[in-house]
Order: sequence, then structure tokens, then C-alpha cells
Amino acid sequence: MSKRILLVEDEPGLVLTLSDRLTSEGYKIESARDGESGLERASNEAFDAIVLDVMLPRKNGFDVCRDLRQRGVNTPILMLTARGQVVDKVVGLKLGADDYLTKPFEMIELLARVEALLRRAPASQTAQSGVYQFGSVKVDFRRAEIVRDGERIELSAKEFQLLRYFVEHREATLSRDELLNEVWGYDAMPTTRTVDVHVAWLRQKLEPNPRHPQFILTVHGMGYKFVG
Repeated sequence: MSKRILLVEDEPGLVLTLSDRLTSEGYKIESARDGESGLERASNEAFDAIVLDVMLPRKNGFDVCRDLRQRGVNTPILMLTARGQVVDKVVGLKLGADDYLTKPFEMIELLARVEALLRRAPASQTAQSGVYQFGSVKVDFRRAEIVRDGERIELSAKEFQLLRYFVEHREATLSRDELLNEVWGYDAMPTTRTVDVHVAWLRQKLEPNPRHPQFILTVHGMGYKFVG
């Protein structure tokens, strides 16, 4: 499963170097070149980790980190700085950063730090982070609201729970039995056909072409996979 990482860094050379290396390791990389745009992207999109420089134009990394935590965004944050003073590290960690790396650093160390953050992150980080977008669909998990092409989409409670589980486990092949147990519960006594029906309803409401789904895919003989 490819993890999505937001790189908030204003040095073009470092952005290119980090993006190339992280991409080669199998991560999906998005970048923001200043603190304000980084804050907005991290607040409104779902990422598995954030690599955040301290020295940024428009809003510094300390303020971005503080504002994200105040907004309830719990995405793991690795802070970067050219300054090696202990006080900066303490400030960053107190504001909610998960780890800290001083420039210049070895790429292998950054990769190790990122891997460690991702291992510690909860499996449901995507949904907890607030807003997730795929295609023209925007899902606000906190408000239980879904918008597609600017229009509000109504889902039943069970459809929303199923979509949440798909997003939390995106790119994983999920069996019908697992979906029944995790979404409906052991005592609900539905059948695997129930899963198929709800998947069909989600596709009708969310897919551009339900007959040829782009996001909720059938894995023949195994179950379903969400790709978004």
C-alpha cells in the first residue's frame, strides 16, 4: 500500500531530491512551498505523514505544527531544521511534532525516521485526519458529509461506515467476511450478499461510471479493494 506524504519545504533542490528518493521507495509525495499552503493542504487532505521544515515563508513550521494540532489533525509530523539547537527541538516536540531531524542529514536517516513514524501511526489515521478526497468526491469524516462535483451526496449510516472502512484500508484487498465482521459486526447476521448490495449502492453514488468503477474495485474470488 503506497503511503501518502506531504513535504512542506521551500528549497527547490531539497524538494526535488527528497521527492525523487521517497518516490523511489514507494511513497506518494505531494509538496507545498510555504507554511500557509502546507497548513491548508494538511488540514483538508489525508496524508499518512508530513515532513515539515521549520524555516518557511508566510508561516514557520512551528506555527504550522501548532495550528494542525489545534485543528485536530493527528498526522505524524517529522520536522526539519538547519538549526541544531536543543531549544528548537524541544519547542517542536512540545507543539506536537513526532520527530525532529537537523539539516544536513543523510537520506538513509530520513527514510528510517519516516518509516518509524508510519509504523507508529494508527491504521485509521486517514479517516481521523478529517477530510479525504478521491476523484471529484470529497469526504469530511468529522461532519459525516460527502460532496461530489460540488453537490451534497446522501449516504445511509451503513454506507458511510463501509466507505470509511474502505478509505482506512485503501489499496488492501478486503474479503466480504472481513467487511461483514468489521462494518456490520458479528451479531448482525447479514450475508455476503449484503456487502455486494452496499458496494453497488456506493458505486452508484460515487463512481463516475458505476459499471466500470475506478475506486471501489472487485478482486475476483477475493473481495474488494479501494483505490483512491
